[in-house]
Amino acid sequence: MNIEIIKEKLEKALTLDVCIVKGEGNTFQVIAVSDMFTDMSRVKKQQAIYAPLADEIASNAIHALTIKALTPDEWQKQKHFI
Repeated sequence: MNIEIIKEKLEKALTLDVCIVKGEGNTFQVIAVSDMFTDMSRVKKQQAIYAPLADEIASNAIHALTIKALTPDEWQKQKHFI
């Protein structure tokens, strides 16, 4: 699976201020920043990220996905540590 394809799918499906995708093979990490995550539970945030990638996850093109879904305020506080 290509990092750029994952990033493109996420950016097309979601309104993101920041979208960082790292990884190789079929193991990836996503950092997504958006106001849409305000008032969402951690599970809802993850579901929002999983949804556009459902086909890739089902086909095992993405085997493991680590997600950090943050609001812009959370991003400002955490980006120096990531």
